[in-house]
Amino acid sequence: MSRGQLIRFAAIGAGAVVVIAVAVAAFQSLQTPFQAPAATPGSATCGPPPCANVRGYILWVTDLKVEAGLVSMRLTFRNSSPATHADPADLKLVDSQQHTTSAVHDAQGCTPWQRTDFNNGATFGPVSECFRPATTDPPLTLHWTPDMGVFCCEAEITLDA
Repeated sequence: MSRGQLIRFAAIGAGAVVVIAVAVAAFQSLQTPFQAPAATPGSATCGPPPCANVRGYILWVTDLKVEAGLVSMRLTFRNSSPATHADPADLKLVDSQQHTTSAVHDAQGCTPWQRTDFNNGATFGPVSECFRPATTDPPLTLHWTPDMGVFCCEAEITLDA
């Protein structure tokens, strides 16, 4: 076997090792779900609670009610951030058993709302949002993921009914 053939086999072997290492790292990262911190850098306080401020994008929860398995609330947004919209798909309710629930619109007062574009300090809402979680036992948490880029941001708003 010539020296050129040995170098070629060594290069192919080294490339295969790199590809396998990347594949193993990718597989391991899929086994552990990404958990972003609730308070991201640049987040600030807000008030009155319950609310969340994610880099100048504020969500307030008012008129919170828990009745007959239905959790209803009113949401108001103020956007002074790089985000450009409010979207009901960005909201999920997490119950005390860590089950995640999307909004429902089959109860009185649970009116669907559409993604709405706004920014530059504008306010949107209040809009109604309702959920039927597996349990209404506390704590209930509103999980909010405003669209501010791939690796940013999420907030958890603890709801005290």
